Amino acid sequence: MEAIWLYQFRLIVIGDSTVGKSCLIRRFTEGRFTQVSDPTVGVDFFSRLVEIEPGKRIKLQIWDTAGQERFRSITRAYYRNSVGGLLLFDITNRRSFQNVYDWLEEARSHVQPHSIVFLLVGHKCDLEPQRQVTRQEAEKLAAAYGMRYVETSARDAINVEHAFTELTRDIFQLVRNGDINIQEGWEGVKSGFVPNVVHSSEEVTKSDRRCLC
Repeated sequence: MEAIWLYQFRLIVIGDSTVGKSCLIRRFTEGRFTQVSDPTVGVDFFSRLVEIEPGKRIKLQIWDTAGQERFRSITRAYYRNSVGGLLLFDITNRRSFQNVYDWLEEARSHVQPHSIVFLLVGHKCDLEPQRQVTRQEAEKLAAAYGMRYVETSARDAINVEHAFTELTRDIFQLVRNGDINIQEGWEGVKSGFVPNVVHSSEEVTKSDRRCLC
């Protein structure tokens, strides 16, 4: 029987407070935008299936982390068991862009001995007149750290699906190539789930028959 999902990937979404992490995740997982969102306390959990190729589905476990400093010790505990991450900044808030380096360094210091595939996301691209970070400088930063770069808007549903799907495809390719492996005790990648198949008693009997010749 066809697997419900080939793999499960655990993703973490990080970045400064108010850059729109929760709004982006809810747009992706629930298809809706909430104008007013309560600050995340610690970590919230979401999930969704993504079809990366016809008939090939990946289950995403998405961890929404708090950006405030007082919750950082909680957030750090989730780095090690994540295989991918979206690192968000707000294109209308230059400080959130300047803090990208700190988020990357923190993640890399706590993920060992594993590694995280990151996608840099410039969020709130619907607010173009208020832009404080150019696409060119964001692309340059992403390239310097080996990341893709995409600009999104949860409010207008711009590139939200694309961001999560492209990150998932990148991870899937690394798993398929053997660059990322399933490891016991690590939650970053898990193998697929196939529903139990209930056979009739006659089918079970037939399957148990052995040729003795």
